[in-house]
Amino acid sequence: MTTDTTTAVPEPTRRLPLIGDQAPDFAAESTHGPVRLADYTGRWLVLFSHPADFTPVCTTEFVGFAELADEFAARNVALLGNSVDSVFSHLAWTRSIHEKLGVRIPFPIIADLDMAVSHAYGMLHPNTSGTAAVRAVFVIDPEQVVRAVLYYPMNAGRMIPEILRLIDALQTSDRDGVSCPANWRPGDDVVLGAPRTESDLDDRLADDTVKLTDWYLATRPDRGGS
Repeated sequence: MTTDTTTAVPEPTRRLPLIGDQAPDFAAESTHGPVRLADYTGRWLVLFSHPADFTPVCTTEFVGFAELADEFAARNVALLGNSVDSVFSHLAWTRSIHEKLGVRIPFPIIADLDMAVSHAYGMLHPNTSGTAAVRAVFVIDPEQVVRAVLYYPMNAGRMIPEILRLIDALQTSDRDGVSCPANWRPGDDVVLGAPRTESDLDDRLADDTVKLTDWYLATRPDRGGS
């Protein structure tokens, strides 16, 4: 009698994309035809997942994204949805949204039937569902680096204007080398980094455009690209 001593090899642990990582590459079918990550080089991308077509919360979110699509486009941001549904289901759902709510969905939706995109981006959380994606949001910059990651549960819809505000904050920080404080909106004061040398501190104290609360906490008006 022989004994089978073979040990099962565990599946490799998937590492979720983190802020600062290169965004995982993908190629998929969508409601606008084939899409690849490379298609978005030179633009910002908001890649977001939803649990399923023809569900009430997801419908309100897609309407919300559609209503602000021009605002995203004005910031050089593309929108791309994703769920584990077929192209046919996506098309029927978006047609229903247009017929019932009068809203056209102007951005593509990936048909992730093989769950390749969902797995690559950690959109499937097994304790919630093995096949329905949670409400994940990935903000990817023009160099295809992940700049922000948000996760929402299935029973709570996203605040779409907050995602737009996050884009504004990231673009302002990149443009001006500043940070954006809590509850910041475009036009509000921005935060300056703490000085690292005596010379930096002297320069700050001499700058009458800076609002100095303490040596480490200083703000100035948002220049808005000027």
